Amino acid sequence: MGFLVLDRLAAEIHTSFNEQNTAPRYLIAQSHVWDAKLFLIKPLEYMNRSGGPIAKLASYFQIDPHEILVVHDDLDVPYGRIKFVRGGGHGGHNGIRSIIEALGTKDFPRLKIGIGRPPKGIPADKYVLGTFSPDEKRIIEKVIDLSVEGIREFVKNGIDSAMNKFNGIEVTAL
Repeated sequence: MGFLVLDRLAAEIHTSFNEQNTAPRYLIAQSHVWDAKLFLIKPLEYMNRSGGPIAKLASYFQIDPHEILVVHDDLDVPYGRIKFVRGGGHGGHNGIRSIIEALGTKDFPRLKIGIGRPPKGIPADKYVLGTFSPDEKRIIEKVIDLSVEGIREFVKNGIDSAMNKFNGIEVTAL
């Protein structure tokens, strides 16, 4: 979900991703928009090693953790919703666990994209990597649009404003 949102955001701000073949590997897009310098980063490591590229770039560009917005899927957020948070634990998300370890703090903002819990009998890893039904795709497209709007709000006005404006909105197929 995070990559889908970043792809849409990159298209909106007219930038594209370039691969960095250094260790750890990642894709990066840069733009100056909304009176801010944005770095969009898509780690190419396994999800449970996402922290390496983020910490490397945060150090290189001298970006404080509170200025980083991590966009990720979340099983505990209902499907069709997004949720901005200031920080917190990893909640069992291995990518977030890696970022916390690499940055040395759990205090960085996140945009959680709700995918809900898997149906009974489907393992979480299979559910997370599964495909969307046509109805789900319609909702996901709207969720991605809403996420990009939320990121714009975060960049312009901060995490509190993004939380106030976007937390609790439910996207439906209609």
